Amino acid sequence: MTEPVPPAFAVDRSAQRVRAALKAVWWGAAGGVARAITRPTSAPPAAFKPSSEPLPAGFVRRAWGEAFAKDAADVARGLYPAMEDAPARGLKAFGELADFIADARQVEARRRRGGSVEAREEAPESDAYPVYYRQNFHFQSGGWFTQESARRYETQVEALFAGTAGPMRRRALSLLAQAWKDRDQRSLKVVDVACGAGAFLSDLSRAFPRALVAGADLSGPYLAEARRRHGVRALVQAQAERLPFADASLDAVTCVYLFHELPPRYRADVAAEIARVLKPGGHLAFADSLQPADEPRLTSLLEAFPAYFHEPYYADYSRTDLTALFAGAGLHAQAQDRAFLTKAILFEKSP
Repeated sequence: MTEPVPPAFAVDRSAQRVRAALKAVWWGAAGGVARAITRPTSAPPAAFKPSSEPLPAGFVRRAWGEAFAKDAADVARGLYPAMEDAPARGLKAFGELADFIADARQVEARRRRGGSVEAREEAPESDAYPVYYRQNFHFQSGGWFTQESARRYETQVEALFAGTAGPMRRRALSLLAQAWKDRDQRSLKVVDVACGAGAFLSDLSRAFPRALVAGADLSGPYLAEARRRHGVRALVQAQAERLPFADASLDAVTCVYLFHELPPRYRADVAAEIARVLKPGGHLAFADSLQPADEPRLTSLLEAFPAYFHEPYYADYSRTDLTALFAGAGLHAQAQDRAFLTKAILFEKSP
């Protein structure tokens, strides 16, 4: 028998569906305009040869819609409130869109000439920034080092995934919220590692308003954008490989879309560092790209991502056994979920 949905949650679910529709229309159109202007996929890179058959008709559209449906269902269950991730309002929305489209021309030009290290000119002279970090991931202007890059990042991600960025990220939030459902939030501490411009960090703050929620990222401009855009105050600039938190001091760590941008030799180091700062029984809520083994029918689409966007470590990530990687650090998988092109795993640190 299906449990009745409390009226307040039904309202939240309706609000979430409205926001989802707005996002889908707006960001789908934004991505379409950018593709029409820059035509980034008009000619596949010479080295790109899909290894699977074309997808069945409607498969991607159904997977895309499922991301919104799962998000709305979690709101209805009371796991978290309806999130404010609809497009900006009024002239601000058009300003962000115009900036995104103007920059798309530069991104496309950089992609065509194979430019991927211009960000090194923007990077401050400091040993704090590893060489792998000083790249134009996704061929983005400024890499992780400029205010302009930080301000347009969420727009770029939403346009790329046609509005599903928030629902996909929140698969990790859903897993953590289920694990914490009966716990007193006032005693809990959670840090979002590689929090970037703060979108997921904002979701955490709304889902767990009485917990101590903080963010860590290596980019100063992105931390400043998280503060400006989302009002986040508890922020620290740090490498994921060297987190400035005491041993066994955190109840949870979240990590979203970091590991596919780490060179293979750094992944075990970051996993071990996350395990170090977690309390025994603490959780890691992890989200990153789906891997071909998760859904073989999406193999060609996943393979196209690093072919068209500068993602030098993605191919290796796609073959990595994540469960084994984190188990080596004492973190054991407890639950999994996925939506569209993202999968989430909840890990627990051994007591």
